[in-house]
Parts: sequence; structure tokens; C-alpha cells
Amino acid sequence: LVAPDRVRGYRANESIGVALVGVGGRGQWFVDTIPRMQRVVAICDVDRRKVDAAFKHWQDAGAKMAGSPHEWERRAAAEFGKLVHDRPVPFEDFRQMLEKMASQIDGVVVATPDHTHAVVSAAAIRAGKPVFCEKPLTRTLHESRALRELARDNGVVTAMGNQGTYGGPFRRALELIRNGALGDITEVHVWNSGGGADQQQVPEGTEPKPPELNWDLWLGPAADRPYHRRWQQRNLWREFGTCQLGNWGSHSANLGFMALNAHHLWLRPGEGQRPTVRVEAKHSGINRLSFPRWEHVLWHLPSRGALAPITINWYNGDAPPVKDVLRRAAGDAREKEENAWRFAGTLIVGTKGSIHTTGHNMWFRLLPAEEFSGVQCERPEEVASSRGPEQDWFAAIQGGPAPWSNFDYASALNEFLMLGNVATQFDASIDFDPIAMKITNNPAADALLTSEYREGWEL
Repeated sequence: LVAPDRVRGYRANESIGVALVGVGGRGQWFVDTIPRMQRVVAICDVDRRKVDAAFKHWQDAGAKMAGSPHEWERRAAAEFGKLVHDRPVPFEDFRQMLEKMASQIDGVVVATPDHTHAVVSAAAIRAGKPVFCEKPLTRTLHESRALRELARDNGVVTAMGNQGTYGGPFRRALELIRNGALGDITEVHVWNSGGGADQQQVPEGTEPKPPELNWDLWLGPAADRPYHRRWQQRNLWREFGTCQLGNWGSHSANLGFMALNAHHLWLRPGEGQRPTVRVEAKHSGINRLSFPRWEHVLWHLPSRGALAPITINWYNGDAPPVKDVLRRAAGDAREKEENAWRFAGTLIVGTKGSIHTTGHNMWFRLLPAEEFSGVQCERPEEVASSRGPEQDWFAAIQGGPAPWSNFDYASALNEFLMLGNVATQFDASIDFDPIAMKITNNPAADALLTSEYREGWEL
């Protein structure tokens, strides 16, 4: 792809032509929501069945909502109707889409499997297109760092889709922590009950490939192999997925990471001594093919300005310490109430109180409740509110402020999380230099910060 002569500017009232890359799975959300906000000019998926399903959704949902008593549904039906009668151009290969539709695409939404987030986003950025990439940002640390630098060099608007960041409760919780309502923060605990698959061997044999699927394009940068549907269960395999650290950590760990200025360790070089983040992992057993059944990852963060060093804990699956954390987060809740939120969440503990959030950080409560009677928890009082992740991205394209989860911030969060996936492959702790993006005490672990790419798929 030829780099653009310049990055286009947009007027605040100018419509934006959006290309959707990956329209199955999480991509179905964007199939439904983006036409309600802006123009969809192209859709791309390596599986024609998913493209067909997108057009069918626009047809069926449009017909269903056309007679709705609600004006917003009738407006959506009208937009869906336009897409049915004047179809966005469908593509299998995002590279051809970016080349052939360059003059019509103003922004690209990436919702492909994890292992192709980086190559799609990088190509779009090099073409001068703003990018909205679903979480996790990338599969490896190198990919996150590459996207951060590409976005800076090309001056495009970027955002990662961790939805809680844009909610009123998230921003209110951030204010309370930073304003000292909890006192000095002493503990951070993040959990998810999902666990890893702990697969012990790769799929055996081959299966008939669905004729609608372009298997070579689905593999993308990964090594070539015969088709087997189990490879597409991406969170079974380190080669294709990121398991719960990418899937849920991008949501649940976000509040603590942002509120405690952990991202400053990545984004502020040259301020005194080079920081070291020490990461250790306890787990059900090392598995370099798949992910452990349970894991307890500890990131030991050095001081960030006036903030003291702190440890952030992540528990996935039935990690032994998580039961005690759940009891503490429950406070005086009845057992059945505790069970309602034990799937995923965060507990941030301070010298004056604690915050417990659900998995997306989109709801929280203050503990002990009697100490915070009358404190509202629904909306920010000082920082800016948000219209939502997609709307904030569109507003930034039209000249507004950068989204909170722009790639400068999101790359740091993702590097932090993916360090956990590196640490679970070793018994000893690893020392990470976030400025140099280097593990300094373990060459084998350092080699896992990047991965090999098939010829023609390099970043």
C-alpha cells in the first residue's frame, strides 16, 4: 500500500465512511451499531457466510424496526434499508479493500480474531486511516509497540474497544481513587473465573474446509497448516489468542491500571532511573501451546511520581487466593449476591476504603458502604463524560479530543497484560524494562515478546 500524502481532516458535521473488517463474533456488534452512527462503505471478512449474515441482519432488522413506535428505531431501519439497496462493497482481503476503496474509506473498525488485529490495523494506519480496534489490542508486546509508533508517525486517530472506559461509573471511580477518597491504594486484585483450556496437543488430521472460508487469509501471519475447525477456537492456543488476560483483563484491569498511573511507566521516558516491572506467575503448570487451567499473576510496579510502588494481582480460573478476595469484595452481601458477580471483577483497596467493580468496570460500589453513604457512583463530576467508544472515536476524527483508549494508552495496557501471558510460561519471575520493551533477566522470555510472521504478512 502506498502511504497517503497527508492525513485528511474532517469537519464536525461531515459524515464518515467506515470499513468493517471482521463481521462475525464481536464484529456483529459493529454491523448493528455503526450504521446507526455513520456510513458503512465496505465490509470485509475471510468467511463469506459472515458477510452474508451481515446483509441479512440489515434486511431483517430494518424490516422489523420500520414500523416501530420509537423514532430512533425507525431511523435505524432507514439506515439499514440503504445498506440493503445500496450494498457496501464486500471483500475477503483487507489489503485489497484498503487499496481499491482508499478514496471512500475514512475509518476502519477491526474486529477480527486476535492474531490478525495488528496486521489489519497496521495496514490501515499506513494508508492514513483512523482505526478502531477491538480488545485485546494485539497478541504480542511487539505488535502493541509497533501500532503505537505507527499511529504516532502517521498522525491518525485510534481507539481500542474496552467499553467500560467510556462509562460514567468508570470515570467516577477514577475520580474517587485519584482524589483520595480511598486514601493511599495498597492492594489491587482483578479476577476472572474462566480459566485456560490447557490443551496438551494440536488438532490431529484434517477436516473438509467450508467452501465459504478463505483459510489462507484466516491464518494471516500464522504458519501455514491444514484446515481444522479447532484452530479457530482461538483462545485455546497461544498462537492465535490471548485467553482471559486479553479477553477480560482488557476490561477488568483497566481501572486500576489507569487510576494508579501505571501507563506512565511506558509513556514517560527520561524521568530519572529506568523503571523495572517485575512479573511473577503461579499457575497450574507451564503450557506453551495453550493456557493454564488457573493462574495468579503479580505485577510489581515501581513508584510513579508521588505514587508508591504497588502490586497488581490477576487471578484466572480457580487460583487459590481468589476465594479470599471474593469474600472481601462481597462485604456484607449475602452469598447468593456474591455468586452473581464472582465471574469477573476488581477490588481496589485503600487505607480509607475499597472499590469493588464488576468485570467491565461499568458498575462499582464503595466499601464499607456505611462510610460512603451519599457518595454518587453513576457519573463523573470533574472529568469529561463520554458518548460511547464509537462516538468518541468519530468525534476525534472530526477534530475532537482523543479517545481515552487511544493507542498510546491502549498499547501500554496491552503490553502490561501480555506480560502476564509471557510470565505463565516460566517458573521464575521476569524483569521488564517498559521503555526499551525488553525482558532483562531471561532471554527465552524476551524472545516471546514478538513472534514470527509468514512471508508477506510482516508488520
